[in-house]
Amino acid sequence: MLDTLIHKYLHVPYRLYVHTDQKTKSPRATVLLLHGIGNTSSSWDEVVERLPSDIRVISMDLLGFGASPSPRWLKYDINVQARSVIATLLRLGIRQPLIVVGHSLGSLTAIEMTKRYPLIVKSLILCSPPLYSADEKHTRLPDQAKILQEFYRLVIKNSKRIIDTAPISTRFSLIGKIFKISRHNAAAYMAALESSIMHQTSLEDIMKLKKPVRIIHGAFDPVVIKANLNEAVRMNKRVNLSVVIAGHEMIGAYIPAVTKSIKTAAGL
Repeated sequence: MLDTLIHKYLHVPYRLYVHTDQKTKSPRATVLLLHGIGNTSSSWDEVVERLPSDIRVISMDLLGFGASPSPRWLKYDINVQARSVIATLLRLGIRQPLIVVGHSLGSLTAIEMTKRYPLIVKSLILCSPPLYSADEKHTRLPDQAKILQEFYRLVIKNSKRIIDTAPISTRFSLIGKIFKISRHNAAAYMAALESSIMHQTSLEDIMKLKKPVRIIHGAFDPVVIKANLNEAVRMNKRVNLSVVIAGHEMIGAYIPAVTKSIKTAAGL
């Protein structure tokens, strides 16, 4: 009851579980890693292992995932996620602008953070950002957009079946080993899918950002609309795009590509 009063009615942001805080005395740069939907901050462990010791690296579980709070009443929209990330960073005493690296849902959260709190962000690295147009007529591939929206509706409608088939998908490497959807987090997963991914303004927002943005996407990613990424590059000169031979999840060729991008952003 007290938790609901504080966070729902007084609008105090939740603080998130910090999985990694690789501190160093005089950091060359500070990097924040935000995971994708259905994942946890553990999905970044391989990247963290490859980064130099003079970079401070922070990873945390987003609301509804891993060890972070997952209240059932929460809408799990991008604004709520971004506010909780900022509240957690303030608690950690961050003193320098961040290189923010996001994957999927984490990339949308990173865009929202930069839009609302630009002073805390130095640059963005966005992996597999599912950028969808709020106005369908602006999407060059409306058929793909409609298919994806219908797919997401089916996922939400058949959440129990998704829970049952997730282990099989993991076994055949269709999704990463860190990906987990269960009865414990299914409500948060579906709420985040609907509020943050299906209904978003991230494509419009990224076009207005005044920070350097590197987008990395997998050549075989089924949920990224390439035309929308190209539109972001066309409309914002600070955005650049690269492709890796991968799918949507943060595995395989993604790991060295992201590590290299972080090092470049840190001036290495």
